[in-house]
Amino acid sequence: MILRGFGEQAQLKLKHARVFVAGAGGLGCAALQYLAASGIGTIGIADDDVVEVGNLHRQVLYTMQDVGALKADTAAAWLLKMNPETEIHVYPVRLTSGNIADIIADYDVILDGTDNRETKYLINDACVSAGKPLVFAAISQYEGQLAIFNYPPGSPEATNYRDVFPDTSSNEPSCQETGVLGVLPGIIGCMQCNETIKLITGTGKPLVNRLLVYNALTNQVNEFSIAPGIKNAGSIQPDKSEVIQTWYGTSTQGSEESLEIKPADFSGQLNRKNITIIDVRESDHRISPADFQHIHIPFSELTENLEAISGDTIITFCERGILSLHAARMLRDAFGTERKIYSLQKGINYWNSTHRDTGT
Repeated sequence: MILRGFGEQAQLKLKHARVFVAGAGGLGCAALQYLAASGIGTIGIADDDVVEVGNLHRQVLYTMQDVGALKADTAAAWLLKMNPETEIHVYPVRLTSGNIADIIADYDVILDGTDNRETKYLINDACVSAGKPLVFAAISQYEGQLAIFNYPPGSPEATNYRDVFPDTSSNEPSCQETGVLGVLPGIIGCMQCNETIKLITGTGKPLVNRLLVYNALTNQVNEFSIAPGIKNAGSIQPDKSEVIQTWYGTSTQGSEESLEIKPADFSGQLNRKNITIIDVRESDHRISPADFQHIHIPFSELTENLEAISGDTIITFCERGILSLHAARMLRDAFGTERKIYSLQKGINYWNSTHRDTGT
């Protein structure tokens, strides 16, 4: 309150503010701590995932003792220890078109800390529909992005996520699959909190209509102006008509369903002849076991090893089925209709938990 240009009035604005954070992963862990510490009056947390060992280097609200616990519940408990006067609401659910409007209705600012593009479209469209400012962030490996969308809400000058990635939807590989420098989500998540404080208090110059890109390897920061495009957001329906190139994927179009094989069908393929099953996880990200005959070609080396891939049917797999779907697209582009190509739907982690023991 003694800070020049801030003062008691700005602090009171934080006290009366209601902020919703989608995702309690790396970005959320950093943003949530500083939101609570700054004196935000009400915080909402949505995340249906549980803590895993592989999260701990970047999701610093959690410890080894929290493995297997719900992230949203665990994060809330820590935040209340930090600031017991903050009112915290927990939503241990996956955000969908059926629940997001009701969940965000009572909040002033929405923070997107999720790690897949489909959910980012969902959050973006819900914010446009409800007239909520959105503090967007995304991370991958060594790079982070940050922007403020839909501000002022309803203004023809306000940009949204679709102005940067128009009419596209793609699940880019998660940090669990491609890796991420642990400190990066901390840096970007703190920036998200900073932008939120600026919006609420009216201090500084928020990243409105500007996309900030940060490189952790060089500490280089670039900003890009965003021009408002056709206002195709507003209906809470992520577009799935095509896929564009992401940080770690290839550009292609076509049916995603035709490229994915269901876990039960995958079990039936394991003993077939003339089939090649490929683990496309990077060498240091092979967490879940794969106790069946397969070969290992990391995604980053896939295009260099096409000649080593034989068989009339090829099935790729990874931890959660996202990176392997990108790999299947690459192989389809390389081999065309010459071979049947699939990606294990939901990944080896899910297959191990539902079909490994039964063999069905």
